[in-house]
Amino acid sequence: MSKTMQINPPQGFKFESVDQSSGAINLVEIPKDIKERIKTFVDVLLVLNIDGKEFLEQTKNLPADELAYKQLKLIVQAFNEGWTPDWTNSSQGKYYPWFKMGSPSGGGFSSYDYVRWLADSAVGSRLCFKSADLAKHSGQLFESIYKDFLTV
Repeated sequence: MSKTMQINPPQGFKFESVDQSSGAINLVEIPKDIKERIKTFVDVLLVLNIDGKEFLEQTKNLPADELAYKQLKLIVQAFNEGWTPDWTNSSQGKYYPWFKMGSPSGGGFSSYDYVRWLADSAVGSRLCFKSADLAKHSGQLFESIYKDFLTV
């Protein structure tokens, strides 16, 4: 005789294993897409396990462009989740957000799109993303930080 019992895991978790002798069920968290986990710069610090108060203390006297550069390096690191560009591989795509400065309608600085560069890039390697989607998302989400970095 066999019996079946239906158990639904809590939201955000999945079954990993069941111990047949004790009946213990092991659950693991379902990893969220990095774009769902990062909505603010504070989220970037959390993903990278960086103390926010310490970061503020270390950067409190920096000019806006230098603070922005430090923030962008961390943003790229968090979104790339360990990926680093291989600059010896010209077929590996490397992406960064593209911005538009001014417009006929006076729109000012705004996120425009993304650009793919190969190994002969003129773009700083610390600030490139592993995918076009992440580059565009980051440019839109952190547009004000990019503006501080790229403009006077």
